[in-house]
Amino acid sequence: MLSLYVHIPFCKTRCSYCDFYLVTRTGLIDKFFKALSLETASRSSSLKGQTIGAIHFGGGTPSIVPVRYLVEWINQIAALCCMAPDIEIALEANPEDLSHSAMDELRASGITRLSLGVQSFTPEKLLALKRAHTALESRQITALALKTFESVSVDLICGVPGEHLSLWNTDLQAVLALQPQHISVYMLSVEPKTLLHRNVVKGAITVPDDAVQASLYELALIELAKGGYIHYEVSNFCKPGHHSRYNLASWKREQYLGFGPSAHSFLVSEGKETRSANVSSLTRYIAHPEDAEGFCEVLTEDERYTEQVFLSLRINSGLDVEFLRKENKLGHRLSETITRFEQQGWIKQLEGRFYLTENGFLFADLIAGEFIFG
Repeated sequence: MLSLYVHIPFCKTRCSYCDFYLVTRTGLIDKFFKALSLETASRSSSLKGQTIGAIHFGGGTPSIVPVRYLVEWINQIAALCCMAPDIEIALEANPEDLSHSAMDELRASGITRLSLGVQSFTPEKLLALKRAHTALESRQITALALKTFESVSVDLICGVPGEHLSLWNTDLQAVLALQPQHISVYMLSVEPKTLLHRNVVKGAITVPDDAVQASLYELALIELAKGGYIHYEVSNFCKPGHHSRYNLASWKREQYLGFGPSAHSFLVSEGKETRSANVSSLTRYIAHPEDAEGFCEVLTEDERYTEQVFLSLRINSGLDVEFLRKENKLGHRLSETITRFEQQGWIKQLEGRFYLTENGFLFADLIAGEFIFG
C-alpha cells in the first residue's frame, strides 16, 4: 500500500509563525498544476501496480485553489494505479475559504476528510495569530464540515503569546462541544527565519515558558481523554477509526510519494530505503517538473535504526524492546536509562514493547535521543 502527498504551495498571506514552503503568488496556480501533471506522468513507473490507500493535499492552503484542478489530478492518479476501495483523500483548509457550496463541491470531487486550520475558537488568540477568520466562523465552519464529510480534523494551537489555562480551556471545551472525529494540538513553535522569531528576539513578543506550555498540553490530555478521544500520536487525538491514514503511515515508515515543491518521499526497493525531497522553489519546479528532485539519499543501517526509534515512540503502538536492545550501542547504560525513565513515569513496558505514558509524550524526542545516543 502506498500513500501520496501533494504540496500545494499557495497562501493568501504568510502567518507569522509558519516556516513551511509557500508563495503568495496565486496567479501561478494554473502553471503549478500543469507542472504537477508532468511530474506525476514522469513518475508513472513508481505508481504502476501500486494500490493507493491515502492521498493528502497539504500546503500552503489547498482550499484556495479551484476544485477542478484537484479533480483532474485525482483522475490522473486513478488512471496510473489502483485506488483502494476505502481510500482516504484528505485536504487541508482554512475556514475563511469555505462555504456550504464550496464544501459540497469538495465532497463531490472525492475528498473524504477535511483538515481545518481553525487554530482557535477565541477572538484573542485568533487576533494574536493574525488569522483571517473569526471565532464565530471557527464554530460555524466546523459544524458545517461535520455535516458534509466522513471525517473532520480540527487543528488547535496552544502556547500563543499571553495564553493561560483558562483561555486554552475555552478552546478545548469549544472543540469538545462540536465533537470532530480528529483533533490535532500543536504547541506554538518559534521557528528560525519567521516573523514570530524576529519579534521574540527583539522582545516585541513574549511566548509562554516551557512550564506553562507543559501545563497547557497536560490539560489537553485530560480534557480530550474525558471527551472520548484516543491519544494516538504526540500531537494527535481521534475517535476510534479516524486517525489520519497518511500521517500514521508516515510515522510507521510505510512508503509514500510526494509531489510538488518541497514534497518528501520515502520508498523501499530491494532492501534499500530511500528518502528524497523536491526542490523548495516554485519557479524551478514549474520550469523542470520532470526533474524536480532536489535531494535523495539511501539510508544507512544507523539512520534506519534512529528513525525507527524516534518515530515509533511518537505513536501509541510503541517500540519493540528487542529491536531497541539488538542494535543499541549503549550497553549497560541503556538498562540504566530505561530504569530511570520508568521511575520518572515516562515509559512503561507491556508484552515486549515500550510505550510512552501521557507524561512521557511531553518528552518523546528527549527519550528517543537518550535511548540512541545516551
